[in-house]
Amino acid sequence: MSCFCLRKGKPAKTNHDQFIMLASETSFTVNEVEALLDLYKKLSSAVIDDGLIHKEQLQFALLRNSSKQNLFVDRLFDMFDIKRNGVIEFSEFVRSLSIFHPSASPEKKIEFAFRLFDIRQSGYIGHNELKEMVLATLTESDVTVPDDVVESIVEKTIREADSNGDGKIDGKEWKEYVGKNPSLLKMMTLPYLKDITLAFPSFVLRTEVEHC
Repeated sequence: MSCFCLRKGKPAKTNHDQFIMLASETSFTVNEVEALLDLYKKLSSAVIDDGLIHKEQLQFALLRNSSKQNLFVDRLFDMFDIKRNGVIEFSEFVRSLSIFHPSASPEKKIEFAFRLFDIRQSGYIGHNELKEMVLATLTESDVTVPDDVVESIVEKTIREADSNGDGKIDGKEWKEYVGKNPSLLKMMTLPYLKDITLAFPSFVLRTEVEHC
């Protein structure tokens, strides 16, 4: 089976059957997958033009800065990089981005969000992990909040979610907590993905590198 990715700036052979395959495995239509290929090409050439998305490209797309470190971006990159080879290939890009589609199931969004916050991949979200991710999310949104307020948010969340009282949040507790607080999944939905064929041009304009 041929690899469906882009390498060294040369597009791998793609055909309608491969678009159909990705559409069947995700929330996207075939036309939306084709539009995502154009978006992928734009993002993959923004900083390192080799036809693959490196962490710098993802940082630039989300933070408008290719060198600014952010835990939220690091975690997203790690989860998009399904093969763990240090880059995001096109098929990984489509499959991972599909989780953020408005039509993706809440169960998939909840599971992805849990793994996102489970920084140390221990099977639960601890106090420090939750605080780190809250701070990173606020930084990504250019919001500054006093540390005592962040601490209060973290303690309140754990107190409400930790039903067995062990001081951490496991997968089952997370699912129950999100069920009671569905607004938490807002960060897991990107409305423009519902019709990427129309939203694509303006989205790319916001993610392209500004040339001198």
